[in-house]
Amino acid sequence: MTIPRRFPLDELTIRPGTYFNPQTEVLIVVDDSPEVDRELFANEEFEGTEWVLISEDSPLDEQRRDELVEQFQLTYQPGVDDLVLDEDDLDDEDDEEELEAIELE
Repeated sequence: MTIPRRFPLDELTIRPGTYFNPQTEVLIVVDDSPEVDRELFANEEFEGTEWVLISEDSPLDEQRRDELVEQFQLTYQPGVDDLVLDEDDLDDEDDEEELEAIELE
């Protein structure tokens, strides 16, 4: 069963993965592997917080995208709502449980 992990927009843009917003029905794929020559954007015309459209075309394999969406749909169980934001939250909870166990001993 898949537990949907939720991220604010500013976090998902720095975290590789495939994200879907059910309200807007927009799928975002974050890929941090491409290398773009930074000298192209070194002048003052571009600010660090702006995004630059590289192409109108999507470099995605549509069949693979559809497989990922279908896999999520098959494993997601509506009504099971765990508000885990990311793996770091899970690690923190495990650490707290370990500390409580040590304190009890």
